Amino acid sequence: MFKHLLVPVDGSELAEHAVSESVALARQLGARITAFVAEPPSPAAVTGYGAINYMRTMEEHGVEAAEHAQAVIGEFRSRAEAAGVPFEGVYTRSPEVDAAIVEAARCRGCDLIVMATHGRSVFGELLFGSRTRDVLARSELPLLVLH
Repeated sequence: MFKHLLVPVDGSELAEHAVSESVALARQLGARITAFVAEPPSPAAVTGYGAINYMRTMEEHGVEAAEHAQAVIGEFRSRAEAAGVPFEGVYTRSPEVDAAIVEAARCRGCDLIVMATHGRSVFGELLFGSRTRDVLARSELPLLVLH
């Protein structure tokens, strides 16, 4: 059935649900997991910042984002390895996180994307958006949505 799961995570409580369920699923299927963390490339410009301060802020954001991604991937790796599930972690910076998720799944040969969702109403999705909905619209791969 499915042999390679892509699991986008961000360290949130919601992503924790995807970690737990994907590890259990991969173990049951004899599949491997690629954890995927995507961060926006830089913070938005803030009015009043000088060019030097803004550049420093962008650099700091890059370092902090990479450190955060490695921590999230490291925790996921520990859980997967404890369950005997083959694991790889990938981090990228992208202005379009949903497109980056779909591209990572394609490039890495994944056959299923596993994501958790808030399960907002239609009004909530209009107001706040839905990364899961955007990935579903872009991807040709099956998407397992956890609620």
